Amino acid sequence: MSPYPLNRPSPPARPHLATLTLAVAISALGQALSVAPALAQKAEAGEVGVYSGRHYNSDRELYRQFTARTGIKVNLLEAKDDALIERLRSEGSNSPADVLVLVDAARLKKAADLGLFRASRSVSLLRDVPVNLRDSTGRWYALTRRVRAVVVNPKQVNPATIRTYADLASPALRGKLCLRDRKSVYNQSLVADQLVQRGQAGTQAWIKGMTSNVAQPFFTSDIPLARAVGKGDCAVGVVNTYYVARMLSGDSGAADKAIAGRLTVVFPKPAHVNISGAGVTRHARNPQAAIKLIEFLASPSGGKGYAEANNEYPLRGYGNHSILKSFGPFQADAVSIEAIGARNKEAVQLMEAGGWK
Repeated sequence: MSPYPLNRPSPPARPHLATLTLAVAISALGQALSVAPALAQKAEAGEVGVYSGRHYNSDRELYRQFTARTGIKVNLLEAKDDALIERLRSEGSNSPADVLVLVDAARLKKAADLGLFRASRSVSLLRDVPVNLRDSTGRWYALTRRVRAVVVNPKQVNPATIRTYADLASPALRGKLCLRDRKSVYNQSLVADQLVQRGQAGTQAWIKGMTSNVAQPFFTSDIPLARAVGKGDCAVGVVNTYYVARMLSGDSGAADKAIAGRLTVVFPKPAHVNISGAGVTRHARNPQAAIKLIEFLASPSGGKGYAEANNEYPLRGYGNHSILKSFGPFQADAVSIEAIGARNKEAVQLMEAGGWK
C-alpha cells in the first residue's frame, strides 16, 4: 500500500465528518472552523471521531480493520497538524473528535499545553509503548517512530566520515551541506534533541558550524533536499528516512527512484528518533472507544501496519519493510519525546541566532 505523495493537494473539505464507509473529509488550514450542529450531538457508543495529521490510504485500511474487529465506526477528518490543533481548540466541548493524531514531539507538546488531551492509561498502552515514547501523565502515546538521518552522495563524500550529528559541523563539509529551513518542525526537534544531550553552548556551536557549511539556500521540504544530494548539487543532507524510502519505492516517480539509488543513508550514533502519536481528546464523547483505537494502533499487530503506511518504524524493532531493512539498523538515543517537545522554543531561538534560515 502506498501513502499519498507529500505535496498532493487536499480535496475540498466537507461540512460534516463521514464514516469511512462513505467518505473522508479533508480540511484545509484556511477553512472556517465551525462544526455542523449535527456533529455536536452526543456520539453513538459504537462510533469514534478521529482528527488525524496523517494522510495515508493504509491508515484508513487499518481503521477499517479496527471497525471489523470491534464494531466501532471511525469518523475520520484529516488535515495539517496545526490546523487540527486550532480547530479542536476552537470547537471546545462541541468537538466531535475523540482521538487526536499528530506528528512530531513539538506538536504533541503544543496540543497538550493547550489542554486538548485528557490523561488516559491502560495496561496495553503501558506495555506496548516504551516509556520514553509516551507522555509521563498519559496524555499521548507514540504510534510510530521516524529517524532523522543523514544522506550522503558517496561520489563526493565518504559516508564513513559521518559518524554523529556533530560531524555535520566539520570544516571538511564547507560548501557541501544542505539543510531544510528552521520552520521545519523535524529540524526543530533535532535541535531540541541535541540541546538535551549537548547543552545550550554545545548546541549553539554545532548550529553555527553547520550553517557555515551550507552550500545553497535552505530547503522547504525533505524530498527536494534529497534530490539535490543525489544530483550532486550538495554532498550531504539531513532528512527523515521515510522520504528516501518513498523515493526508492517509486511512489514519486522513476526519476526520483533513480536519484535515491545514488544516496547512502547514514544513521548517526546515536540517532534522533521522533514519533507520530495520539491521545484521547479532552472533551471526548466516547473515551472508551478512543482508548481501544489507540491501543489497536500502538499494538504490535496494528502498529506494524500504521508504521508501514508511511515507511516508518514500529515502536519496537525495525519491522519487515524491505527498503528500511536495506538501510540497516540504528542505535536510537535515549532522549524522551516529552523532553524534546519541552525544548522546542529554545531550539528555534538558537536556530535563528545561529543563522539557520
